[in-house]
Amino acid sequence: MSGNGSRGNSFIVQAGILAAAGIISRIIGLLYRGPLHSVIGDLGLGYYQSAHNYYTIILLISSYSIPSAISKVIAQKLALREYRNAHRIFKCAMGYILAVGGAASLLLFFGAGFLCKMEVLSEQEVSVLRTFAPTIFIYGILGVLRGYFQAHGSMVQTSVSQILEQIANAVVSVGAACLLIEISIGSMEVPADAAGQVTRAARGAVGSAMGAGAGVLAALLFMAAVYLLNRETIHKRVRNDKHVGTDSYKSIMRTIVMVVTPFILSTAIYNLSGTVNNTIYTQWFPALRDLDEVEVFSRWGAFSGQALTLSNIPIAFATAMASAVIPSIAKLAASNDREAAREKIGLAVKTIMLLSIPCAVGLFVLARPITGLLFSSNIQETEDLVTKLLMALSLSVVFYALSTLNSSILQGMGKVNTPIINAGIALAVQTVAAIVLLLFTELDLYSIAIANTLYSAIMCGLNQWAVGRAVDYRQEIWKTFLIPSMAAACMGAAAWAVYESFLLLTSSPKLSVVLAIGVAAAVYFAMLLLLRGISEEELQGFPKGYLLVRLAKKCRLM
Repeated sequence: MSGNGSRGNSFIVQAGILAAAGIISRIIGLLYRGPLHSVIGDLGLGYYQSAHNYYTIILLISSYSIPSAISKVIAQKLALREYRNAHRIFKCAMGYILAVGGAASLLLFFGAGFLCKMEVLSEQEVSVLRTFAPTIFIYGILGVLRGYFQAHGSMVQTSVSQILEQIANAVVSVGAACLLIEISIGSMEVPADAAGQVTRAARGAVGSAMGAGAGVLAALLFMAAVYLLNRETIHKRVRNDKHVGTDSYKSIMRTIVMVVTPFILSTAIYNLSGTVNNTIYTQWFPALRDLDEVEVFSRWGAFSGQALTLSNIPIAFATAMASAVIPSIAKLAASNDREAAREKIGLAVKTIMLLSIPCAVGLFVLARPITGLLFSSNIQETEDLVTKLLMALSLSVVFYALSTLNSSILQGMGKVNTPIINAGIALAVQTVAAIVLLLFTELDLYSIAIANTLYSAIMCGLNQWAVGRAVDYRQEIWKTFLIPSMAAACMGAAAWAVYESFLLLTSSPKLSVVLAIGVAAAVYFAMLLLLRGISEEELQGFPKGYLLVRLAKKCRLM
């Protein structure tokens, strides 16, 4: 697809590195969710996830978009070899985030009490939310450092920091939850009374929130060490910059605000659906139906803490691809190379579909064993609920993957307002859909799953259409969507057959699902090659692609 060989596909390799780290990080996150769930239970997860949604909104508004926004601005300067201006942008961005991140942390800490007085949050959620507050300030500094290295086309530093972040998060979350529960009630046993259960769950949720802060701090220390190691090289390049003219700090700050603000609004609205759904289900719906708080938050914990967490894992590659493609598209936009931009967009979209379509099918077919493997529960009703919710959410994997990528492509091309408008339209439609389904059907949590999928589908369609208009681009259909879908269908059938067969032979769901996943990956790879869904050149562009090509030729599939 690209005529530039490996150089043209280098952003795929960088995305692969970042995606691998993202997937490893999410797997670590899933592995510790099991022990954490056994410690704090569905109720604790419900408190944690509910507070986490409000924390996420403040994080999105203040810090979350910083890596993408900063990488875009710096990448444009690097494309013109303006190294002095690039480094000035980095310093201004650090000053900007220290001010904004500090204000946001204070807002979250003191605003939590206000939300409690307004009866938007319970006292248990407030304590968790206040624990999250310092994390926002730390994350902002971390984001600037990540964005700086991403602008240089290197995702390794961000990748390693993500893994360190999750390891520290996992260890501290479980450890702090156990410690706080032991201190508050003197035992790890679940109290028989409702008040004791609430206290135990709330203390455990606070401990888990402490883990998030510890993880971000560990990642920041690593990124700061990497920058210090490279500081002399960075300053040498700045000193040797022969470019005439230096941007003033005032103009740079104006540029940062003009670029960061649309990124923030787009990302905030894009992720606002989770908070809206949380408010609808945990605040508005119980008041309407006079439901028990413990039951509502327990069910929300099953949805948000388990089913939604699982469905978000495959989107890691889309997020990584989005981070990798922004500097690349920004450089092409700065040089007005529309043809190269179309090639990169086509390759990025195809790569995303090659991975997200089989993931969606796999989650649907193996929903029950995957749920049992990662979230074993003594309550069969909860396990059944998570399984069905995961199946309902599986299609959203494809929509979210493509919409995430296209949002970043639009931002890289300077169409920063378009994703904001599209996200606003999708949010309005999904909110109405969620309310109508909860009011007039008995779908309960499935209403939220349907609304979530509808939101991602609308975002996907609107963003894809906007990208097409922006660069006069039409996506190839057969090899991008249809062949991966056919290969994934064969894969799904094979995975189901292998799982059921080995379950009969071994009576071990965990062993059976691991074997089924391995067979599924092999079948999908073989079918993709047999149907000519990917070329040798495209396969070479993947991380360690030469090994995949060698394997394919050895098996006479290529």
